[in-house]
Amino acid sequence: MTDTKSSPAPSKLEKENPASVIIIGAGFAGLGMAIRLQQAGVTDIVILERANDVGGTWRDNQYPGAACDIPSNLYSYSFAPNPDWSRSFSGSGEILDYIHHLMKEFQLQRYVRCGKNVVDVIFDEKSALWKATTSEGEVFTGRAAVMAQGPLSNAGFPDIDGIEDFKGHKIHSARWDHDYDFRGKKVAVIGTGASAIQIIPELVKEVDHLTVFQRTPGWVMPRPDFETPDWNKKLFRKMPAAQAALRQVLFLAHESMALAVIWSSPLTRLAERLGRWHLRNQVKDKWLRRQLSPSYRIGCKRVLVSNEYYPALQRKNCKLITWPMYKISHKGIRTVEGVEHQFDCIVFATGFEVSNAGTPFPVKGLGGRLLDDEWSGGAQAYKSINVAGYPNLFFMFGPNSGPGHNSALVYMESQLDYAVKGIKKILDGDLRTLDVKPKAQTQHNNAIQKRLAKTNWNSGCMSWYLTADGFNATMYPGFATQYANQMKTFEEDDYMVVPAA
Repeated sequence: MTDTKSSPAPSKLEKENPASVIIIGAGFAGLGMAIRLQQAGVTDIVILERANDVGGTWRDNQYPGAACDIPSNLYSYSFAPNPDWSRSFSGSGEILDYIHHLMKEFQLQRYVRCGKNVVDVIFDEKSALWKATTSEGEVFTGRAAVMAQGPLSNAGFPDIDGIEDFKGHKIHSARWDHDYDFRGKKVAVIGTGASAIQIIPELVKEVDHLTVFQRTPGWVMPRPDFETPDWNKKLFRKMPAAQAALRQVLFLAHESMALAVIWSSPLTRLAERLGRWHLRNQVKDKWLRRQLSPSYRIGCKRVLVSNEYYPALQRKNCKLITWPMYKISHKGIRTVEGVEHQFDCIVFATGFEVSNAGTPFPVKGLGGRLLDDEWSGGAQAYKSINVAGYPNLFFMFGPNSGPGHNSALVYMESQLDYAVKGIKKILDGDLRTLDVKPKAQTQHNNAIQKRLAKTNWNSGCMSWYLTADGFNATMYPGFATQYANQMKTFEEDDYMVVPAA
């Protein structure tokens, strides 16, 4: 395995001469972008990564029980299959190993600059170059830039008074403290989302007592997770077509789930019946079942998968609290009915600050326009990847590219290939700027929002998919197949092209 925790220092020449492409972020998106550019003959690339290792969300989320809720053979790149997945649903450590394998297999280390925390990205109109400035004052320039920092990269804390007042130990799921000894401790977990339902079954085995604070119950489905037999791995190594066939089967199976979780249909009711059966089968106490029963349509929030979560809540040393939290005190958590629950440690399984109404750092385009201002009411882009007024800039996991039913990497591959087409047009055509037309962007987003109004995501519940006023800037309202089809064609008529002088 290659050493990804160190990277070559940028030379003076590298800083002075613009790269063909600057990529911000070295997670799945950033590394995938580098691979596809490299395969298209573009090798003058710089990847800026703020951490000391690659991996993105899978580097950060190494909490107990961390795993993907999409099958491993689908949650990987089709152009870089891994025949050696140990399970149907692999853990975060194994996924991070796969990312390190990509680094070695495609020799990406030469592009990566770790420890480069980008604080702003500015388009210089005089030179027609993007300039990325780091927290240390270094400036990297490129003819094109790719925003691949990821939507789930900054840990989010709940809006509760007193978080800083707590005198015990605090841990966020995305910043896990592996040195903390949970044995004999009284521990609280805030949150019952995708991370929490993986953490809770592991913590309850160690702690003296675990208290789970639930804000909203989720739809929890059974998880068909099995260990991969050796013969299966050997088959995939000798016959890659067999693994490709399995991937296609998994893809089609997940595509069918769109009819249950994206739109309201008879399959929605069938999925809800499965979720209720799973709850009844694993939780015998009627009152606890009532506390764990969601009151919203399946798909409105993220659907969860677990076989261990419900049993963990019923352990003798575990208690579920559904009273709203009032504040965090020096010793613990106070709920609205006036009870203070005291703890040695609070675990915040509260997700991330999703940039669906702004940007994680200033992005400045033509005429000094700020993307944060333009996205203040909800992020918008053309095909999720280009924004008018920000030429030669490409977004990975941009607005309205989120899947609710299928692998994010299926969507990602379509974005990578589309961005390569745009970047190649800039480089091969010696273009000064390639900028999507405002009219094309507006028409695209009007159509997206019209379709979103008919989805389960916009059916009444509040989720991280939506802004505070209910604007859905996150999800794509359709099948992954539809998304891929829209990304196959680069519509040149939708762009303004300015050739180099």
